[in-house]
Amino acid sequence: MTRVITYGVFDLFHQGHINLLKHAKELGDELIVGITTDQYAYERGKLTVVDSLETRMENVRKCPYTDEVIVEDHIGQKVEDILKYNIDIFAIGDDWFGKFDYLEDYCKVVYLPRTAGISSSILRLEKYPYLRMGIIGAGRIAQRFVKEAGYVREIQITSVYHPNPDTSASLARFLGQNTAIAKVRTLPKLFDNCDAVYIASPHDTHYAYAKAALEAGRHVLCEKPLALRKKDAVELFRLASEKGLVLMEGIKTAYCPGFCRMISLARSGVIGEIHDVEASFTRLTPPGVREWTDLKTGGSFTELGSYVLLPVMKLLGTDNLTWRFESVLNANGLDTYTRVYLRRQDMLAEGKCGLGVKSEGELIISGTKGYILAEAPWWKTQYYEVRGENPAYRQRYSAEYAEDGLRYEIADFMYRVQGHAGREDKLTPVESAKMAEIMEDFLAGRNKG
Repeated sequence: MTRVITYGVFDLFHQGHINLLKHAKELGDELIVGITTDQYAYERGKLTVVDSLETRMENVRKCPYTDEVIVEDHIGQKVEDILKYNIDIFAIGDDWFGKFDYLEDYCKVVYLPRTAGISSSILRLEKYPYLRMGIIGAGRIAQRFVKEAGYVREIQITSVYHPNPDTSASLARFLGQNTAIAKVRTLPKLFDNCDAVYIASPHDTHYAYAKAALEAGRHVLCEKPLALRKKDAVELFRLASEKGLVLMEGIKTAYCPGFCRMISLARSGVIGEIHDVEASFTRLTPPGVREWTDLKTGGSFTELGSYVLLPVMKLLGTDNLTWRFESVLNANGLDTYTRVYLRRQDMLAEGKCGLGVKSEGELIISGTKGYILAEAPWWKTQYYEVRGENPAYRQRYSAEYAEDGLRYEIADFMYRVQGHAGREDKLTPVESAKMAEIMEDFLAGRNKG
């Protein structure tokens, strides 16, 4: 008996999939099909899978050419399965030509022709047309956003708005690299050209821009901090809910696959009851940039505080939370370094952020049975360890983090705009509002000196 195996996501199951399975079955007597899990597909760059794993497995199982369905959930599994199931032939679509030649050491590798003119991507676009996206702001993060959005096929960036279109050097650089993006001079014109807005402007403008976009009926993805006052954040989420729109705060770590898995692991009880969270994010920022010149909302905590507060929100929660700050201020009153101490009942936390002081950037989650350590840069989580009383015990975990990481939050935003559920808990309105409340309290104290 000749045994054949193939793998795929098999999203929006279509005739092209059926043809591929037919050709694979013709190679032997028995066909095993590996279905990629949502999480593994997400980590490998399939960012907007529509059908659930259960639906995709059922669709493949019903196909007359399938003899057995298995689940693929980690890198390296193909070799494991080939040995486990005594596979003779590994078959895959020819769009992967050459990528799996290394499997020739274990079995024969065959690249099968794909059906022209049909794919999950094409069907997805037919069902969910391009989301036209406008950008407010043209600085460093906006330029990175455009590059990362290219990995989410259903998004089309149409236009950019800047309050000073004639004099902004950053806008000129932005448009010079992105000739297909139109420059618009007014917000109404921007809204006319888009279905959703990405806000990448200075901190104190986020609330006004987000409110204007929501009132115009546009979905909003806003850079952190979403708002500098709790009531403003609450108002924005209420407005979005009333209008049936998606509003997301762009703290990219919240959508990072590795960070999400690490938080889930911490909540699982593997380190016992959690009693302490320590998060540090510092960098040495050159003079003359916005972080040092914006006397109203510049400084370390407004720039980096959202990151160090994020794991606290996820693990300590938001109810009955207390906090206090200690800062080092420079001559113009901005904080070069800030520590925030938080407490909820018997759970403690400390966040350190600095633009003019450099420290080790690690995240430590401490429990009654051990602790989780994510080394710098934990905000781009690629690996972390569970450690215990015995220093020899170290359980290491790893996850994908592609380039700048913005593609994950963009994909989740697109997923939610399309009407799918299941990713809202990565950063909830309650958590965003609590972070805005803490930011508001910090600014009030700093302005008093």
